[in-house]
Amino acid sequence: MINESALLESKTLRDSVLERTDVLDRVKALSLLPDGMHVTTAMVAAYFGVTVEVIRQLSKRHRDELETNGMAVLRGADLRKFESDNVSLSLGSYPQARRSLTIYSRRAVLTIAMLLRDSEVARQVRTYLLDMEYLVRTRPVDNSIHADGGSLDDRIDQRITHILGKTVVPMFNALIETSGEHRKELIALRTGVQRIERRLHQHHARLQRLEGVRDDRPAVGVMAAMDAMNGRTFEQHVGKLLRRDGCTNVVVQGGHGDRGVDIIGLTADGRRLVVQCKRFAPYLSITSPDVQKFVGAAKVLYSAEAALFVATCPFTPEALHIAVEAGITVVHRGVLEEWSAGEPLRVLE
Repeated sequence: MINESALLESKTLRDSVLERTDVLDRVKALSLLPDGMHVTTAMVAAYFGVTVEVIRQLSKRHRDELETNGMAVLRGADLRKFESDNVSLSLGSYPQARRSLTIYSRRAVLTIAMLLRDSEVARQVRTYLLDMEYLVRTRPVDNSIHADGGSLDDRIDQRITHILGKTVVPMFNALIETSGEHRKELIALRTGVQRIERRLHQHHARLQRLEGVRDDRPAVGVMAAMDAMNGRTFEQHVGKLLRRDGCTNVVVQGGHGDRGVDIIGLTADGRRLVVQCKRFAPYLSITSPDVQKFVGAAKVLYSAEAALFVATCPFTPEALHIAVEAGITVVHRGVLEEWSAGEPLRVLE
């Protein structure tokens, strides 16, 4: 691996890493002028922990290279315009108007880091630069996401999530560790990137479920079959699902005299279980009075520890609210389809 001192001697090597200006903030936070692009000589000196004169002398010796990389000396109208735009930043207090001002871009500051010998900060920047370059050159190419082929959209989704998770988020972590002034903004940006990464993962998983072979998908017509059942047959069907999920002592007692409860039994762990079954048309809804009646029967008459309201239709918002408050597990049409397909109900576990 190349020693960091090589950057002091080789302009070609310096030019090859000029785009890695993010390294500056990884080593130490670099404060910028209000334009978000430049710093003054005094600010460069403060960043590297040296005197202003040291930076001035180095800038004279390497003027051509630094000007190529973004150093500029402002005079006249350019200077007056720049100072008016950046008046909020402390450029210094001068009894007389200054004749010139030297400013540096981030590329120019990085160049100084590669030329400045007597600065621990500059040495750390050089070491960091070469460590990153070494990792890039020696890291094997990751072709794992292409191994199984797949569609172009699929590969793009995986590549984006790979870049976000392996590159962008770690970069924000490094910036947050070294940043003071913009720490909150960086954390907010990182949170946004992580949210996008999660949504891409979810999108990819959803596409796989929709496009792939689905063993967990209900057989075609399962809900249509339940819609065609009469009330008693539907209760028997729910009883079979309960037994499948480990419930014991399951008794289907629907009919006259059931006191608002169609099925009783015990969960797999021995809790008292009661179930109300409603086979309604899918365009109807279970209303709050239906749920209130079941709450009274389940909690007062049966002292149930687990209570299910199973229906082939949706529930109104108010009915759902009452169910949540009373501790009733709602099994509406969508959940019922998944349950019939083999997905266990967590409340029964």
